[in-house]
Parts: sequence; structure tokens; C-alpha cells
Amino acid sequence: MATVAQAVQNELVSLIPISSGALSSLTDSMRYSTLSSGKRLRPFLLMESAAMFDVPTKQSVRVAAAVELIHCYSLVHDDLPAMDNDDLRRGQPSNHKVFGEATAILAGDALLTLAFEALNRPDTNIDSEIRCQLSYGLARAAGISGMIGGQAIDLHAGDRTLNLSEVAQLQQLKTGSLFGFSVEAGAILGHATAADRSALEEYAQALGLAFQITDDLLDVEGNQNETGKTVGKDNAAGKATFISLLGIAGARSEAQTLIKRANICLEQFNDGARFLREVAQFVISRTH
Repeated sequence: MATVAQAVQNELVSLIPISSGALSSLTDSMRYSTLSSGKRLRPFLLMESAAMFDVPTKQSVRVAAAVELIHCYSLVHDDLPAMDNDDLRRGQPSNHKVFGEATAILAGDALLTLAFEALNRPDTNIDSEIRCQLSYGLARAAGISGMIGGQAIDLHAGDRTLNLSEVAQLQQLKTGSLFGFSVEAGAILGHATAADRSALEEYAQALGLAFQITDDLLDVEGNQNETGKTVGKDNAAGKATFISLLGIAGARSEAQTLIKRANICLEQFNDGARFLREVAQFVISRTH
């Protein structure tokens, strides 16, 4: 993962401008939240799925960077007082605590639009039809049918009690959609068969839910110094989570079942999917 993280970091550095004068605060804000330490898990999924189909790294790293730009924008906006109202992200003050709410909002907007610019720059070296598929897929994964839709449901989740299927649907949209696109994008770049794409989609769905269950566990059991963000937020907000519905032991068991399901989806790829199997194990054993 470290090698992929560094490659994506280099790509992000080249994509996000450094400005002086009137725009310096905005670009500093964008770089602050994007170039800080992060797992780069979504880019890893994308680049490893692309590698299974022999996609050139120059192509996959650009798409991976676009996904990370979307992810980072969502974190900036998530932390705002009107949303999750969190002062800590990745072990440092949230963007709005450093640059102010207005600049944080604009920085998030700029990262979102930069993602689509990056996908469609002349130097992407990706066929125009494939770029159309990727742009459409990323827009759906990030929009009302995906991440934004999930965030909207989550925003009002405290107003009523959600059942287990509703919590799963919420998280499938909020968290799972970008996971799903990341894996799918590698297959799109590699002109994968419908059967391969279907298997990877099922893998990503199971992985995304397992990731969120682990997040819920860390919110209850995690150490703030390790997680890099505030813990205990969901319980304080009275939100229905996998933990509140299944208990700690039940949630951990469900995460393990999901990872087993994810690995079954990879069987047809044999040893080519070994890193995707390893990241599945990482997802449920991580401490941050």
C-alpha cells in the first residue's frame, strides 16, 4: 500500500496548484486536506484492480487521484459545523478550524471539480469513450445515487430509529459507493468482461460494509491518537449503527463474514487478486 500511496501522493501534488496572492488561501486549504497523511485505500483498490488487467500505471494513478480528490472533498465538508461538526481529521485540526468555514466549503468544491478536470485533461492518455464511462461512474458514485445520498440520509438519521437493513443501505451509499467505483474503474480501464466486473462489484460491496463496521467499532473502542479523529461521536449523536443494532461481538462477526464473502468473489482471479485479499484483511484489523 505504501508504494501506491506514494504514487498517488505525487500525482496529487502535480494536480493541485500552488497559488500566490488572492487564491493562496484556497489552494493552501486544498493541499492541507489532500496531501496530509491518509490510507489512500480507495486509490489502492483502483490501482490493484487495474493491475489485474495490465492497465498502465500512468492511467490508473490519474483515475486513483481523481477518486482521492472526491474522498478528500467529502471529508472537508463532513467536518463542517453544519454536518458532523468535527474539529479533528487525520490527527490534525479539521480544515475549517484552520482556514475558516467559507474557505473550507470552497476548497471542498474545488477538489470536487478538480477530480473531473483531472479525469479529462489532455495528458490522461485514456481513450475518450473510457473517460466518459469513468466520469459518469464517478459522478454517480459521488452524487445523490451514492455518497451524497448516503450523507443526506445520515444527516437525518438521528430523527428516527433505523433498522439494520436501513443502516446497511445508508452505509452502502455513503461509504460503499466510492469503494465500488474504485474497483469498477480498474475493470473499466482494463476492458474487463461482464463476469469479472460483476465479481469485483460484489467484492467491493462486501468490503465497503466491512470497512464501515470497523469504523463503527473504532468509534466505540478506538484511541483518538490512533484513529486521528474524534471517537464516540455516533453514540453521542444517538445514531443507529451496526454496533447499536448488533452489539460489539455481533458487529465484529458480521465484518468477518463480509470479508469471507469478499474473498469468495475473488476466487476466479486466482493469485492475481492477492493484494485485494490482503487489503480485505487490513480493513477489519486496522486501528485507524
